[in-house]
Amino acid sequence: MELKETTRDHSGMQNLAFQDDSEGVDVVNPKGLGDNSKRIKNSQNKKIVHTNQDEYINIESDLHENKRESVDDEQPRLKGHLEKKYDKACEFCKKHKTRILYAIYGILITAYLAVVIAACSLNFQRALPLFIITVLAIFFICWDFLIAKYEDRIAAFFSPGERYLEKQWFWLKWVLCAALIITIIFWLIFDTAKQGSHQLISFGGLVMYVLLMFIFSKYPTRVAWRPVFSGIGMQFILGLLILRTKVGFDVFNWLGIQIQTFLEYSDSGAKFVFGEKYTDHFFAFKVLPIVVFFSTVMSMLYHVGFMQWLVGKVGWIMQIFMGTTPVESLVAAGNIFVGQTESPLLVRPYLPYITKSELHAVMTAGFSTIAGSVLGAYISFGVSASHLLTASVMSAPASLATSKLFWPETEKPTVTLRSGLQMAKGESKNLLEAASQGASTSILLVANIAVNLISFLALLAFLDSALSWVGNLFDYPQLNFENICAYVFMPFSFMMGVDWEDSFIVGGLLGYKTFFNEFVAYERLSKLIHNREKGGSMYINGVKQYMTVRSEVIATYALCGFANFGSLGLVIGGLTSIAPSKKKEIAGGAFRAMIAGTVACFMTACVAGMLTIPGVEVPCHILLGNAFNSTDFPANSTELVECCQQLFTSVNLSQEIVPGGNYSLSSWRGCCQILDRPAFHCTWIKP
Repeated sequence: MELKETTRDHSGMQNLAFQDDSEGVDVVNPKGLGDNSKRIKNSQNKKIVHTNQDEYINIESDLHENKRESVDDEQPRLKGHLEKKYDKACEFCKKHKTRILYAIYGILITAYLAVVIAACSLNFQRALPLFIITVLAIFFICWDFLIAKYEDRIAAFFSPGERYLEKQWFWLKWVLCAALIITIIFWLIFDTAKQGSHQLISFGGLVMYVLLMFIFSKYPTRVAWRPVFSGIGMQFILGLLILRTKVGFDVFNWLGIQIQTFLEYSDSGAKFVFGEKYTDHFFAFKVLPIVVFFSTVMSMLYHVGFMQWLVGKVGWIMQIFMGTTPVESLVAAGNIFVGQTESPLLVRPYLPYITKSELHAVMTAGFSTIAGSVLGAYISFGVSASHLLTASVMSAPASLATSKLFWPETEKPTVTLRSGLQMAKGESKNLLEAASQGASTSILLVANIAVNLISFLALLAFLDSALSWVGNLFDYPQLNFENICAYVFMPFSFMMGVDWEDSFIVGGLLGYKTFFNEFVAYERLSKLIHNREKGGSMYINGVKQYMTVRSEVIATYALCGFANFGSLGLVIGGLTSIAPSKKKEIAGGAFRAMIAGTVACFMTACVAGMLTIPGVEVPCHILLGNAFNSTDFPANSTELVECCQQLFTSVNLSQEIVPGGNYSLSSWRGCCQILDRPAFHCTWIKP
């Protein structure tokens, strides 16, 4: 019997099974119920598919119907008469948009000029600030228009003179330097003969700081002296215009008064939020709201482009006179108005491409100036607004001078074309959003100020207690942190021109500012100012309670900067986040930049000490009181003579002179010695 191998076509069976299943024929399967369940599932899936197809067809038909309806709606229809006129008006406005804008601007400008003329005709003295602002605005608008349209022609017009200066510059620069040195020498001689010898000490301090920066420079042999001398010269010229001329002093004094008045509007918001007795918590509810208000205003000015325009103008002036690069010039100019982490944002795209010297200049500018937002807080302490404004302006060129002396340029800058340098614009879409963003960004600043003051003052109290305990072991319980800093910084403060008697106090303030922050130092300075204004004994238990006005002024300039160890970490973190590729260079040069920023503030204080005349800013009774209670004023001061003459002409010949009122007994006796008045005025003084 022969056995044959039988084969089965699996594929055929599978096809047959699917075919039978699709035809609905019941085929016997040895697997039984398993195949039956599969057939049931397949039939259910077919029903679901048919259902989905029906739904898809219905949805598609609905879409076709909606499309037909939308097409019917889009068919042209007859427009009304009013709608046709409106469309024509819109087309006319689009076609003549530029002319319409010019017409609107012309009407607004004409109306503004009419208001200015009317105000000047009614009372010119009252409208003088508005008139000056208008004239300056017209000048700069015309200047920008001419530069934008005729820059090439203007450059071609002045190119012969520029070429001539380049040819003759080798000997011309020596002539200018010699003339400058001779002028300074003669000025110092005549000014010393008139005002006294204190100006010489301040001048010597300025020279000392320049020499120290040169000795400890990164590359002493590579120093370019043009930005150094130009920066100091700009400092001196600004100080001369502001502190020595009546017009300059009046302008900055007026600006300071206006800023004080402007900042007082923050009281409305503080009063609404914190209640009628908000001044009971002076710092938290009076000072910090000023920071919020000022930050809001600065954000709005930044949005409209005014701050960029102003920073650009100041930066251009420094670039022309000092020969610095556009990036460092703009950042130094920006630090006059904004903080040390905000000003680099103006040139953020260029930071990865700047040299090490430029980066050092950027950081130094941040350390040597203060932000406009905290300026209002210091003014609210009682510190002179005009001196704070002057210090902020004068420290900008000083920062570039010290930076280029302490870290000279040894590389070739890549960002040199000013025309290609564009400042960053604000991210806000409208003015209200800019105001909201300014208020929101101030939250971090306010919180930072508050927590730093809490922690630093608490730490200071602990240090004073610990040092007093240590000093008590050696019978010197008055040992504290201020005394240690005072001894360290006392020589530096004296070389700025501070009285030797006051240099100990100013040295302590400089220590507070360096190791803590300038808020603590200005808060201490404000107490000294209030003590002087209230009068009273200058010494209590051998401790001096207040300083002379001259020492207060010099201290105000010396403290006006962010150069402290707290800001050191802030600058490193802020700049690293903006330019991560420069992280190593930022960390390596930050400490040197802090030292350079500190010296820049000291140099500004030296210039202020050379130029400050207390008689210009203080009443005669305060000037005389300070003159005869200290060695600050020389006997041959013309201001003293004028005040003494005013003192004696303020009383009648028959009036008995007694100490009291605004003038003290020492003032009467001192004026008697200076003017050698008749016996009636000086012998009837009752002790």
